[in-house]
Parts: sequence; C-alpha cells; structure tokens
Amino acid sequence: MRKMKLVTSLLAGFLFAGVALTGCSTPTSSGNEGSSGAPKTGGTLVIAELSDATKLDPHKGTDIPSANVYHGKIYEGLVKQDKNMEIQPSLATEWKKVNETTWEFKLRQGVKFHDGTPFNAAAVKKTIDRVLDKKTASSRKDLFEMITEVKIIDDYTIQLITSYPFAPLLANLAHYAGGIISPKAIDEQGDKLGQNPSGTGPFKFESWTPGQEIKLSKNNEYWGEKAKVEKVTFRVIPEDSTRIALVETGEAQLAEPVPVTDVERVSKSSSMTLVRSDALGVDYVGFNLKKKPFDDVRVRKAINLAVDTEAILSGVYNNVGSKATSPMGPKVWGFNPNLKGYPYDVNKAKELLKEAGYSNGFKTTIWTNDNKTRVKVAEVIQSQLKGIGINAEIKVLEWGAYLEATAKGEHDMYVLGWSNLTGDADYNQYFLFHTKAFGNVGNRHFYSNPEIDKLIDAGRRESDPAKRKEIYAKAQEIEMEDASMILLRNNQYLVASGKNVKGFWMHPSGIMMINEVSIQ
Repeated sequence: MRKMKLVTSLLAGFLFAGVALTGCSTPTSSGNEGSSGAPKTGGTLVIAELSDATKLDPHKGTDIPSANVYHGKIYEGLVKQDKNMEIQPSLATEWKKVNETTWEFKLRQGVKFHDGTPFNAAAVKKTIDRVLDKKTASSRKDLFEMITEVKIIDDYTIQLITSYPFAPLLANLAHYAGGIISPKAIDEQGDKLGQNPSGTGPFKFESWTPGQEIKLSKNNEYWGEKAKVEKVTFRVIPEDSTRIALVETGEAQLAEPVPVTDVERVSKSSSMTLVRSDALGVDYVGFNLKKKPFDDVRVRKAINLAVDTEAILSGVYNNVGSKATSPMGPKVWGFNPNLKGYPYDVNKAKELLKEAGYSNGFKTTIWTNDNKTRVKVAEVIQSQLKGIGINAEIKVLEWGAYLEATAKGEHDMYVLGWSNLTGDADYNQYFLFHTKAFGNVGNRHFYSNPEIDKLIDAGRRESDPAKRKEIYAKAQEIEMEDASMILLRNNQYLVASGKNVKGFWMHPSGIMMINEVSIQ
C-alpha cells in the first residue's frame, strides 16, 4: 500500500477515470494566491451569498449554496480533490484496490468529531450505511448504490465492497455526500441533523438564522492545518449590487455570484479583485417532459432552434463562459467533442411546430429562481419564442421554493444549471438523465429513455476508460437528439474578493475553498 498524491493513472490495474483528465484550470486572480510574508491569522471572514442554504446534511443536500457551507469546512470525506481535480488523502491516509470490487482504506488516527466523538472505522460504516438506508431518503444515495458492504478490518482499516467494478468510486467519495458524520449526531439529531451538523472539518457549526446568515467558528482541535480565520459568516444578500458593495466597502471579504454585468465594476475596483475560474457545470433550460406539449420531441427541437444561444451568451452572460454543445462541459471526463449543438433556425422551428400540430403556437411558463441573470435569460427566451407563436409567462421563486417546485414537476420550462462535483461523466449522466434520478435527485426534466438508462448503467460498470468514453459519447448523441433541454453555456464562476484576502480559490464544482484564507 502506498500513499496517494494523485489517482490520475492506473491504480492496481484500474484507472480512476473520474478525475483523470479533467484538466481544470486554477482560478485566475490578482493577489489571491498568496502574499509576501507569513499570512495573518484571526478575524471574521464574511461571505455575501445570493441564496441561503436549504439543509446542512450532506446526505440530503441537492444544492451548491448548502454544500458551500459544509463541504470541506464542517464535513470531510475519506478523500478530497485539489485544484486540479486530483484525488488527495483526507480522512483516509492511503488506499489500495484489493480486487475488481474491493477497495481498502487506511484511516487517519487521532481525529475527533466536533462533538468529541472519536473518528474510526465504525464512524465511516455508520455514515455510509446511513446514506444507503432507504429511510434516510438521500438524494445522493445513487452515488454509492454499488457499495454492498462496508467491512471493518480493524479500528482504522475498512474495505468498501461493490457489486460491480465502479470506475468513479474515488471521485464519488470526494463528493459532498461522502462527508463523514459523527455517529453520535446521527443517533441524537435524526431528522434535525441538517440544522445541527457535526463533522471533523476545520470549522464548527455555530448558528443559523434562516434567510439571514450562517456562522461557523474555527475548530481549534482540527487534526490538520488549522484555519487562519477565527470565524466565518455566510450572509444572505439577494440584491446583486448590495452584495458587491459589501466587498467594496470592506463589510464582506467575498461575494458570489458576481453578475456578468458587474465584471467591469469589480475588475476596475481599487478594493476588489475578480476571481474567475473555469467550471465543470452547464447552464441550461429544461422542459418538463411529463407535460404536454413537451412530451413531443418535435416541439422540443423547435424551441431549441428558436432560441439564439449565442445571442444569450454575449448579451446576457457578457461572454462569460463558452457555448455549450453537450450536456456536460468540455472539462468533464467523458465529454464528446464532436457534438455541435442546435443552430438558430426560426423557419425550421416553425415547420416542426406545425408538424407537431402547433402551427399557432401555445402558452407556457418559464420558471426560474431569483437570480438576476437567470431571470434575464428567461426574459430573452420569452421574447425569442414569440417569433414562433409561443407565449411564455415567467415565474420567479425563492431558491428553496424553486427547488421544491421543480422537484415535484410543477413547472413547464425552467432555467437552471448543473454543476459536476466529481469531474466524471457519470455524475452528469446519471443524475441528469437516468430514469431513477427523477425530481430532487437531479432529473427535473423527467427525461426517460431505456437506451440511455442502459448506457449509463454500462458506463458505471465498465473499467476500461476507452470503452467508457465510447459509451458516454453515444449517450450524449442520443440526448442531444432527444432535445430535453436547451444548452446555454459552459459555466465560469465569478467571485468578488477584497484585495486584502489571500489564499482563496474556487473549486471547479462551484465550492468556495476558504480553509487557507487569511485577511491581511
């Protein structure tokens, strides 16, 4: 067994494809990646966020605003990803592949949960058993559904036994749903765990005032390098200009998201730095395939042809990001570079609508959360669809209510994004397109294609990376032909940072990494 610095090559004859070839660039910033002299410690890091968390439970989380608070901060997994999406040790110090379906992990010793409970093999087993338990109703259960047994070898050695060879296992363990939870908290908190989290991370949960702020404090007994700030406050600031102004005046040190319309404002500021980082995610507009007329592929194709995505990229997104041609971004392992996306062709769109029996168009709704950029996207699409006779009403909901409504299928069309948190194609494919992933799990367009289900299942079981790529290339071709969504752009994250902030970086999945942050 050997310590692992990265898992981007053959590991005991088995390629970890999930992070091997993502090639994500690190954030570009002015002065955020270090400073002259030793970094200062202490103080409170204030982060201005658009949306509040929904729950601080890694097994029930489905959104980035929640994961931003706990992933890598309150909770840690057995492994983690670095800036290049390479796997690094975390609560596991080393691992090996015993055979095609058995992975063995050596666990870090001397670690305690925030509530004082010791971290050991029993804690890992209890956490994984919880996410797999049907009673937990975890939206992320399918990340680990192939694990049939968590075998305790000794107090600090476990084996994960899977029902089939599963290529992205390590990548999935680095996902926020792989966060190890205090067994005491699991027993005592029950359904309230999402309001009272307890992990092993560098920050402890302190308080939560819903709709206003979440406070974390430094874990002075942390096993690793301790955080440099004493406290972190996530403040909910829905108004974009106010969020940026807080950084400008020094009342907050970080703010995200930065609206694309404020790029110049932040870039030219004497007190702020614009941190740009390439993302793994894709922004899209989905159709609810359970509702008419979106159950007709001709209607979906017509709308794809009627929406000028290049105009949206330049006019709404201010050319932040790039044109999306596949349901997953080019930095995700398994991306098909041969797809071109739908052209802008209003005449062809009208022909398809007429063929489908909607020569006079129809009425529908476009749903979005209270994100100004997404609202603007909805408005532009609303205007463009009028050109083919479709009258769309826009419905704007608060983030939590939006997730709940779209999970239930109350919407017609909806504006959203999908952020890949593992770097592997399986994460996009399974959670966005598998029939088992309907609703809150990720497939909010309720897309179901038996051939796609078979391909996704095959991709999960195939250990040959070349064959996996062929499987995912075919799946993406079919998904594009089925047109269950309008692909808008490959995302890029924008964060406003005070120039006195050092050590901040943005994970390509959209998680703010603050463990090394200091305020100068």
